Amino acid sequence: MAKSDIDILIKLIAKLPTLGTRSARKIVLHLLKDRDTNLKPLIEAMQNLDEHVKTCPICGNFDTSDVCAVCADPKRDSKTVCVVQDVSDLWAMERAGFYKGKYHVLGGVLSALDGVLPQDLNFEPLLSRVKSQSVSEVILALPATVEGQITTQYLINHLKAFNVKLSTLALGLPIGAELDYMDDGTIEMALQSRKQL
Repeated sequence: MAKSDIDILIKLIAKLPTLGTRSARKIVLHLLKDRDTNLKPLIEAMQNLDEHVKTCPICGNFDTSDVCAVCADPKRDSKTVCVVQDVSDLWAMERAGFYKGKYHVLGGVLSALDGVLPQDLNFEPLLSRVKSQSVSEVILALPATVEGQITTQYLINHLKAFNVKLSTLALGLPIGAELDYMDDGTIEMALQSRKQL
């Protein structure tokens, strides 16, 4: 492996969230020191991920099935849909283990500064789900940021046309917090203390 190949890998790894160049160098060095134990299984796992993982056409989650395990589970409450910003938020809710309904991943939040407009997010599929399915409650579990609050208000304005209960997560989530960084107890408290809008 040429030096330039190592540099390319370091730069690619450094682009990952929470990692910088220094951490990327340590990771690459660790992978190279024991290729059979570390590098080769990682390459194989990443190839499998690329070939087999799909986006669920119903909620936007990632899974190896055409419809994700959450959407396919008949034991889950299909009348309740929890709207989250990203798949990482869905995973955080699932990790907590308290929510038993379905999800809808928006794929981001509205942001004039970043040029994220309503047509850039999965609003229409959500409105179609609420309209065509027997959804009785929509939980808006978006970040407590300015962009998250703007997105929440946008959804409230559009969902009020339907006969559906609207609620948001409540106690336990501080302003500026994101679900992916919350502990399980905080997520449980916020979910149980949600308030109707």
